[in-house]
Amino acid sequence: MSLLVRIGKKGKAIVKKLIAPVEEHHISYTRRIERVKTGRRICAMTFDDGPMDMPASPDLFGGRSLTDVILDTLEEFGAKGTFNVIGDTSENYPDEAGSLGSPAWGGIAYDHYPDLGKDEKGGAVHNERLIRRMLSGGHQITNHGYRHVIFGKKPFVYGKRVYLGSFDKAVADLKRLHGLMRDKYGYELTMGRPPHYVDAIEKGLTSYDVYDELGYQYMAASFDGAGWLPSKNPDEKAAYEAEVEEMVRPVREALERDPDFFCGQIIFQKDGYNMAKRTPVASGLRLQLELLKKYGYEVVTVSELMEESPFADVGRDDPDFEKFAALQRERAVVYSDNRLRPDNTMTVGELSMLIAPRKAAVEGRREILKRDGKAGKYAGAMEYCAERGYIPRGAKESDPVTALPDGLFGSAEGFTRREVMRAYK
Repeated sequence: MSLLVRIGKKGKAIVKKLIAPVEEHHISYTRRIERVKTGRRICAMTFDDGPMDMPASPDLFGGRSLTDVILDTLEEFGAKGTFNVIGDTSENYPDEAGSLGSPAWGGIAYDHYPDLGKDEKGGAVHNERLIRRMLSGGHQITNHGYRHVIFGKKPFVYGKRVYLGSFDKAVADLKRLHGLMRDKYGYELTMGRPPHYVDAIEKGLTSYDVYDELGYQYMAASFDGAGWLPSKNPDEKAAYEAEVEEMVRPVREALERDPDFFCGQIIFQKDGYNMAKRTPVASGLRLQLELLKKYGYEVVTVSELMEESPFADVGRDDPDFEKFAALQRERAVVYSDNRLRPDNTMTVGELSMLIAPRKAAVEGRREILKRDGKAGKYAGAMEYCAERGYIPRGAKESDPVTALPDGLFGSAEGFTRREVMRAYK
């Protein structure tokens, strides 16, 4: 069993650290959506790597495909899922399977869904019926990459993996699935989750830049549903039961400690085999939903969750909520971790992101990076604003704002982010 699995079995806190890498937060059009602030008992569930048109393992459902079992269960509880689908992994060859129980179980060089040699049983390309069932049921679909190839290097776990390695290749892969969903199903994707949460690509560019290009939000998660981790038990029946319990126990214990624990949270699940080629989600999902129902929770899509609040730290009880919610739809005002931090002092870089048009901020930064080999997170926006006299030439991103440009703002008593955003016309 791999080191990743052994670490993962020690606790969800460690797993979260592995799937949610530490980053320096900055104002961004693309934000990492892990949870939102709300006092309502609503949460979301996301399902990676499907659709899967193969039976659950063990098959306790009369041969129904795993994705059908998941959809059956969600619909029975009136729940809406968010399916983070792939396009097709049949191009990911030559390859061979790694050790069962390791992250490379389904392929050493690439991922194959639902399994090596069974690529035609997975993905949006091959499973029109399942995709249409998701859509007709009101579930959300998001972009997990056409071929599920990681964007950049990940030596700790996937040192032998082929990776895309460039901004252009990552954009092209995602656009391929985006175009498929639009042209074949009439559905516009608005969110994505990078394969294996690998963010870094090359030359200072990351998945955030890729999602900026597509106009996506980065859909992450705040709670691990645990169905991807295999049990060590050599007995298949006992191992499956242990895996199901490992999905249910943390949910039960969290709710017993705090009935409001899951308010606004996004739960990570898998629409496919775990590392031991079992599917505990087929049974564990029902038990999780039973617990959530007992405590009065509604399971909604991630998009619906964000309608409750688009922020992780500001909810509807904030007096400026409506202003901030409207502003974030048009301008870059939220940090990359989806926090607004309204009481921080506004910096010159953040002010520039508020003022500059999206194209100047996003494409301008990439042009500066291409030209100079390096660029600050706000380089494009600051160049735009400096050229128009909105900020002083030579100002640093981190400089505090001491004056607001005429014509763009009303009066402000101070220069906190709240006061500046409130004054923006």
